[in-house]
Amino acid sequence: MAAAPPTLNRQILTLAVPALGALVAEPLFLIVDAALIGHLGVVPLAALGIAGAVLQTIVGLMVFLAYSTTPAVARRLGAGQHGSAVSAGIDGMWLALGLGFLLAVTGYLSTPTLVGLFGAAPDVAANAETYLGISMWGLPAMLIVFAATGLLRGMQDTVTPLWIAGVGFTANALLNLLFIYGFGWGIAGSAIGTVLAQWGMVAAYVAVVARLARRHAASARLRRDTVSTSARAGGWMFLRTLSLRAALLATVAVATALGTEELAGWQVAFTLFSTAAFALDALAIAAQALVGRSLGAGDTTLVRRVLGRTVAWGVWFGVLVGALIGGFSGVLGLVFTSDAAIAALIQPALIVLAVAQPVCGVVFVLDGVLIGAGDGRYLALAGVANLVPFVPALLILAWLGTAGAAGLAWLAVAFFGVYMLARLLTLGWRVRGERWMVAGV
Repeated sequence: MAAAPPTLNRQILTLAVPALGALVAEPLFLIVDAALIGHLGVVPLAALGIAGAVLQTIVGLMVFLAYSTTPAVARRLGAGQHGSAVSAGIDGMWLALGLGFLLAVTGYLSTPTLVGLFGAAPDVAANAETYLGISMWGLPAMLIVFAATGLLRGMQDTVTPLWIAGVGFTANALLNLLFIYGFGWGIAGSAIGTVLAQWGMVAAYVAVVARLARRHAASARLRRDTVSTSARAGGWMFLRTLSLRAALLATVAVATALGTEELAGWQVAFTLFSTAAFALDALAIAAQALVGRSLGAGDTTLVRRVLGRTVAWGVWFGVLVGALIGGFSGVLGLVFTSDAAIAALIQPALIVLAVAQPVCGVVFVLDGVLIGAGDGRYLALAGVANLVPFVPALLILAWLGTAGAAGLAWLAVAFFGVYMLARLLTLGWRVRGERWMVAGV
């Protein structure tokens, strides 16, 4: 007797839980670097802050390589075209290699200029240039990892990326420890260790993808026409990501104008928001994979079920996290600072964050559903539309210049209220209709 197919809840969990582990592993690379470099002194640590900001911006903008590859692969998988599915993912990896090479060369040559934008002291700038210049050669590896991860997610496999991320994290820590302190290479040793770990992850992914290609008789050759198609589809996702980055940077700019304490407080609030977002991102990744596969199979009924189930999970997770943040809002600040005054200044903003968590949960899930449907064009245009109410709200806050707990609370209202509600409205409006559910490959 054949085994019963897994329930929808089980399918979601099977994809989401390993995806969460892989997502958590990614920022650990920088955390390890910061912990090891921090013991070298204040100057190297400050230099890492500058180099890390540049690298995170570049890599953050390139995350579309995973988000555009997943639905392309999942649709073909759902249609029973396994070989074509793997080939589509390999196209994404070729695109990542090309973009990564261009960014590495351009970034390496531009390193002194990029570091100079921060106006750091000469010794800090010199260390930042050393770290950033070496790290640029890891960009192609990071982008290939994005695309390969998208391929495996599209094939409904989030376990393999978890293993590779875990091994890569361990290798990064050991290599950095050896190069920084064993060989005495300082901050340069950290950059070299991280780059080697990243290329090691690429080697692991290439071996896994090569095995998939052999199993499904998929073409691994560079196909310029399909790579161009992938680039056009990814372009919309790039614009969508660009609008998100613009919103984040604009918020930080206003927080900076309010004052040093307010900027520190915003960093705490946003760190908590980002931490909760990891779990919601994992849920969104499960939605991407399931929606893409279901649309490829022409099963729009299942797509609606996935939409309803993941939205419900997003709401309840948001309620749970919101209750925790709200309940501990009076003491959470003390985790990040020993200054009781700063902790008190943060509390009103954390209450706003807590109230907004159910909205954030739905937004993350809907974003994942539409990414899985390949609705990149709408997501890009909606991203621009979301800035229309948000930017004036920030300008008003900057003009008023309200400082202290009230100013930080109003900034939280602008981001978690105005901006996230705008995202909820634009995404919710889209999924109400049928135009985003285009079935087939």
